[in-house]
Amino acid sequence: MKKFFTLLKVEGKLSLRCIDSIFFGVCMPVGIMILIGLIVGQNPAPADAGYTLIQSSFGALITVGICATAFMGIPLTIADYRDKKILKHFFVTPVSPTMLLWVHAVINILLSLVSALLIYAVARTFFGYEIIGGKLAFFGSYLLVMVSMYSLGLLIASLCRTVKTANVVCSIVYFPMLFLSGATIPFEIFPQPLQNVASFLPLTQGIALLKSTSLGLETNLFLPLMVLVGSLVMGIILSIRFFRWE
Repeated sequence: MKKFFTLLKVEGKLSLRCIDSIFFGVCMPVGIMILIGLIVGQNPAPADAGYTLIQSSFGALITVGICATAFMGIPLTIADYRDKKILKHFFVTPVSPTMLLWVHAVINILLSLVSALLIYAVARTFFGYEIIGGKLAFFGSYLLVMVSMYSLGLLIASLCRTVKTANVVCSIVYFPMLFLSGATIPFEIFPQPLQNVASFLPLTQGIALLKSTSLGLETNLFLPLMVLVGSLVMGIILSIRFFRWE
Protein backbone atom coordinates (compact mmCIF):
# COMPACT_ATOMS: atom_id res chain seq x y z
CA MET A 1 0.00 0.00 0.00
CA LYS A 2 2.92 2.34 0.64
CA LYS A 3 4.01 2.02 -2.99
CA PHE A 4 0.45 2.68 -4.13
CA PHE A 5 0.05 5.89 -2.12
CA THR A 6 3.53 7.10 -3.08
CA LEU A 7 2.71 6.63 -6.76
CA LEU A 8 -0.70 8.21 -6.20
CA LYS A 9 0.95 11.30 -4.73
CA VAL A 10 3.41 11.61 -7.62
CA GLU A 11 0.88 10.99 -10.39
CA GLY A 12 -1.63 13.26 -8.65
CA LYS A 13 0.82 16.16 -8.77
CA LEU A 14 1.50 15.46 -12.43
CA SER A 15 -2.24 15.41 -13.17
CA LEU A 16 -2.72 18.80 -11.54
CA ARG A 17 -0.29 20.31 -14.03
CA CYS A 18 -2.77 19.56 -16.81
CA ILE A 19 -5.58 22.07 -16.37
CA ASP A 20 -7.82 20.61 -19.08
CA SER A 21 -9.47 18.02 -16.82
CA ILE A 22 -9.82 20.53 -13.98
CA PHE A 23 -11.35 23.17 -16.24
CA PHE A 24 -13.74 20.91 -18.17
CA GLY A 25 -14.45 18.52 -15.29
CA VAL A 26 -14.74 20.93 -12.35
CA CYS A 27 -14.84 24.61 -13.31
CA MET A 28 -17.18 24.35 -16.29
CA PRO A 29 -20.04 22.38 -14.62
CA VAL A 30 -19.85 24.58 -11.51
CA GLY A 31 -20.01 27.65 -13.74
CA ILE A 32 -23.01 26.24 -15.61
CA MET A 33 -24.77 25.54 -12.31
CA ILE A 34 -24.19 29.13 -11.17
CA LEU A 35 -25.42 30.46 -14.51
CA ILE A 36 -28.57 28.33 -14.41
CA GLY A 37 -29.23 29.38 -10.82
CA LEU A 38 -28.84 33.06 -11.60
CA ILE A 39 -31.12 32.85 -14.63
CA VAL A 40 -33.95 30.62 -13.42
CA GLY A 41 -33.61 30.69 -9.63
CA GLN A 42 -36.39 28.62 -8.07
CA ASN A 43 -38.59 28.52 -11.17
CA PRO A 44 -40.30 25.16 -11.71
CA ALA A 45 -39.52 23.01 -14.73
CA PRO A 46 -41.99 22.84 -16.40
CA ALA A 47 -44.70 25.07 -14.97
CA ASP A 48 -46.68 22.20 -13.40
CA ALA A 49 -43.67 20.17 -12.21
CA GLY A 50 -43.03 19.48 -8.57
CA TYR A 51 -39.36 20.35 -8.88
CA THR A 52 -37.25 23.33 -9.95
CA LEU A 53 -34.97 23.76 -12.92
CA ILE A 54 -32.01 23.55 -10.56
CA GLN A 55 -33.22 20.17 -9.30
CA SER A 56 -33.82 19.03 -12.86
CA SER A 57 -30.34 20.07 -14.01
CA PHE A 58 -28.33 18.69 -11.09
CA GLY A 59 -28.28 15.05 -12.22
CA ALA A 60 -27.05 16.08 -15.67
CA LEU A 61 -24.37 18.53 -14.55
CA ILE A 62 -22.59 16.10 -12.24
CA THR A 63 -21.92 13.86 -15.26
CA VAL A 64 -19.77 16.55 -16.90
CA GLY A 65 -16.90 15.67 -14.56
CA ILE A 66 -17.34 11.98 -15.36
CA CYS A 67 -17.44 12.73 -19.08
CA ALA A 68 -14.25 14.83 -18.98
CA THR A 69 -12.22 12.27 -17.02
CA ALA A 70 -13.61 9.19 -18.79
CA PHE A 71 -13.24 10.36 -22.39
CA MET A 72 -10.32 12.77 -22.14
CA GLY A 73 -8.37 12.07 -18.93
CA ILE A 74 -7.98 8.29 -18.81
CA PRO A 75 -7.55 7.50 -22.55
CA LEU A 76 -5.10 10.33 -23.26
CA THR A 77 -2.97 9.58 -20.20
CA ILE A 78 -2.71 5.85 -20.92
CA ALA A 79 -2.07 6.43 -24.63
CA ASP A 80 0.65 8.96 -23.78
CA TYR A 81 2.31 6.56 -21.32
CA ARG A 82 2.18 3.75 -23.88
CA ASP A 83 3.54 6.00 -26.63
CA LYS A 84 6.46 7.10 -24.45
CA LYS A 85 7.18 3.49 -23.34
CA ILE A 86 6.41 4.43 -19.72
CA LEU A 87 4.11 1.43 -19.26
CA LYS A 88 6.83 -0.86 -20.59
CA HIS A 89 9.45 0.64 -18.28
CA PHE A 90 7.29 -0.01 -15.23
CA PHE A 91 7.81 -3.74 -15.75
CA VAL A 92 11.37 -3.39 -14.43
CA THR A 93 10.41 -1.28 -11.40
CA PRO A 94 8.93 -2.35 -8.03
CA VAL A 95 5.66 -0.75 -9.19
CA SER A 96 3.70 -2.78 -11.74
CA PRO A 97 1.99 -1.19 -14.76
CA THR A 98 -1.32 -2.51 -13.39
CA MET A 99 -0.81 -0.47 -10.23
CA LEU A 100 -0.19 2.59 -12.41
CA LEU A 101 -3.56 2.06 -14.11
CA TRP A 102 -5.30 1.71 -10.73
CA VAL A 103 -3.65 4.91 -9.53
CA HIS A 104 -4.97 6.86 -12.49
CA ALA A 105 -8.40 5.34 -12.02
CA VAL A 106 -8.40 6.59 -8.41
CA ILE A 107 -7.18 10.05 -9.47
CA ASN A 108 -9.98 10.43 -12.00
CA ILE A 109 -12.59 9.08 -9.58
CA LEU A 110 -11.48 11.64 -6.99
CA LEU A 111 -11.65 14.41 -9.59
CA SER A 112 -15.19 13.38 -10.57
CA LEU A 113 -16.27 13.26 -6.93
CA VAL A 114 -14.77 16.70 -6.25
CA SER A 115 -16.67 18.04 -9.25
CA ALA A 116 -19.97 16.53 -8.06
CA LEU A 117 -19.48 17.73 -4.47
CA LEU A 118 -18.67 21.28 -5.58
CA ILE A 119 -21.75 21.38 -7.81
CA TYR A 120 -23.86 20.13 -4.91
CA ALA A 121 -22.30 22.65 -2.51
CA VAL A 122 -23.02 25.56 -4.86
CA ALA A 123 -26.56 24.38 -5.59
CA ARG A 124 -27.31 23.72 -1.91
CA THR A 125 -25.71 26.87 -0.49
CA PHE A 126 -26.84 29.48 -2.98
CA PHE A 127 -29.98 28.02 -4.57
CA GLY A 128 -31.49 25.85 -1.84
CA TYR A 129 -31.10 22.57 -3.73
CA GLU A 130 -32.51 19.39 -2.19
CA ILE A 131 -32.49 15.83 -3.53
CA ILE A 132 -36.13 14.79 -3.80
CA GLY A 133 -35.52 11.09 -4.40
CA GLY A 134 -33.63 8.56 -2.32
CA LYS A 135 -30.03 9.56 -1.66
CA LEU A 136 -28.77 5.97 -1.64
CA ALA A 137 -30.40 5.19 -5.00
CA PHE A 138 -28.99 8.39 -6.44
CA PHE A 139 -25.46 7.64 -5.22
CA GLY A 140 -25.67 4.09 -6.56
CA SER A 141 -26.81 5.45 -9.93
CA TYR A 142 -23.90 7.91 -9.93
CA LEU A 143 -21.38 5.12 -9.30
CA LEU A 144 -22.93 2.97 -12.05
CA VAL A 145 -22.72 5.83 -14.55
CA MET A 146 -19.12 6.50 -13.52
CA VAL A 147 -17.82 2.93 -13.89
CA SER A 148 -19.73 2.47 -17.15
CA MET A 149 -18.19 5.58 -18.70
CA TYR A 150 -14.76 4.71 -17.35
CA SER A 151 -14.95 1.24 -18.89
CA LEU A 152 -15.64 2.87 -22.28
CA GLY A 153 -12.77 5.28 -21.70
CA LEU A 154 -10.46 2.38 -20.96
CA LEU A 155 -11.67 0.70 -24.16
CA ILE A 156 -10.65 3.79 -26.13
CA ALA A 157 -7.27 3.71 -24.40
CA SER A 158 -6.89 0.03 -25.31
CA LEU A 159 -7.68 0.56 -28.99
CA CYS A 160 -5.62 3.72 -29.54
CA ARG A 161 -1.90 3.00 -29.83
CA THR A 162 -0.68 6.60 -30.13
CA VAL A 163 -1.55 9.94 -28.53
CA LYS A 164 -2.54 11.43 -31.90
CA THR A 165 -5.05 8.66 -32.54
CA ALA A 166 -6.36 8.91 -28.98
CA ASN A 167 -6.84 12.68 -29.36
CA VAL A 168 -8.95 12.24 -32.47
CA VAL A 169 -11.06 9.38 -31.07
CA CYS A 170 -11.54 11.10 -27.71
CA SER A 171 -12.75 14.28 -29.40
CA ILE A 172 -15.18 12.31 -31.57
CA VAL A 173 -16.61 10.58 -28.49
CA TYR A 174 -16.33 13.36 -25.90
CA PHE A 175 -18.09 16.28 -27.59
CA PRO A 176 -21.23 14.39 -28.75
CA MET A 177 -21.50 12.89 -25.25
CA LEU A 178 -21.10 16.33 -23.69
CA PHE A 179 -23.55 18.27 -25.85
CA LEU A 180 -26.10 15.70 -27.06
CA SER A 181 -26.66 13.61 -23.92
CA GLY A 182 -28.23 16.43 -21.92
CA ALA A 183 -25.15 17.00 -19.76
CA THR A 184 -24.87 20.69 -20.70
CA ILE A 185 -27.90 21.40 -22.91
CA PRO A 186 -31.30 20.17 -21.63
CA PHE A 187 -32.22 17.02 -23.54
CA GLU A 188 -35.90 18.02 -23.57
CA ILE A 189 -35.34 21.04 -25.85
CA PHE A 190 -33.85 18.92 -28.66
CA PRO A 191 -36.12 18.20 -31.66
CA GLN A 192 -37.52 14.68 -31.66
CA PRO A 193 -35.26 13.33 -34.44
CA LEU A 194 -32.18 14.51 -32.54
CA GLN A 195 -33.53 13.00 -29.31
CA ASN A 196 -33.94 9.67 -31.08
CA VAL A 197 -30.31 9.75 -32.21
CA ALA A 198 -28.96 10.99 -28.85
CA SER A 199 -30.83 8.25 -27.00
CA PHE A 200 -28.29 5.76 -28.33
CA LEU A 201 -25.52 7.46 -26.32
CA PRO A 202 -24.81 5.62 -23.03
CA LEU A 203 -24.42 8.91 -21.17
CA THR A 204 -27.92 9.95 -22.27
CA GLN A 205 -29.33 6.90 -20.51
CA GLY A 206 -27.06 7.57 -17.53
CA ILE A 207 -28.42 11.09 -17.17
CA ALA A 208 -31.98 9.76 -17.48
CA LEU A 209 -31.23 7.39 -14.59
CA LEU A 210 -29.68 10.15 -12.45
CA LYS A 211 -32.57 12.53 -13.08
CA SER A 212 -35.10 9.87 -12.21
CA THR A 213 -33.40 8.90 -8.95
CA SER A 214 -32.61 12.48 -7.89
CA LEU A 215 -36.16 13.68 -8.57
CA GLY A 216 -37.88 10.56 -7.25
CA LEU A 217 -39.74 10.01 -10.51
CA GLU A 218 -41.67 6.79 -11.04
CA THR A 219 -40.34 5.90 -14.47
CA ASN A 220 -39.27 2.69 -16.16
CA LEU A 221 -35.51 2.46 -15.62
CA PHE A 222 -35.03 -0.87 -17.41
CA LEU A 223 -33.52 0.66 -20.57
CA PRO A 224 -31.01 2.99 -18.78
CA LEU A 225 -29.89 0.16 -16.50
CA MET A 226 -29.49 -2.29 -19.37
CA VAL A 227 -27.53 0.23 -21.47
CA LEU A 228 -25.21 1.16 -18.60
CA VAL A 229 -24.60 -2.41 -17.45
CA GLY A 230 -24.12 -3.51 -21.06
CA SER A 231 -21.62 -0.68 -21.63
CA LEU A 232 -19.77 -1.66 -18.46
CA VAL A 233 -19.52 -5.35 -19.39
CA MET A 234 -18.64 -4.66 -23.02
CA GLY A 235 -16.03 -2.06 -22.07
CA ILE A 236 -14.31 -4.35 -19.57
CA ILE A 237 -14.30 -7.43 -21.81
CA LEU A 238 -13.05 -5.60 -24.91
CA SER A 239 -10.51 -3.58 -22.91
CA ILE A 240 -8.98 -6.78 -21.56
CA ARG A 241 -9.04 -8.32 -25.02
CA PHE A 242 -7.33 -5.44 -26.85
CA PHE A 243 -5.21 -3.79 -24.16
CA ARG A 244 -1.47 -3.67 -24.87
CA TRP A 245 1.29 -2.38 -22.60
CA GLU A 246 3.34 -1.17 -25.56
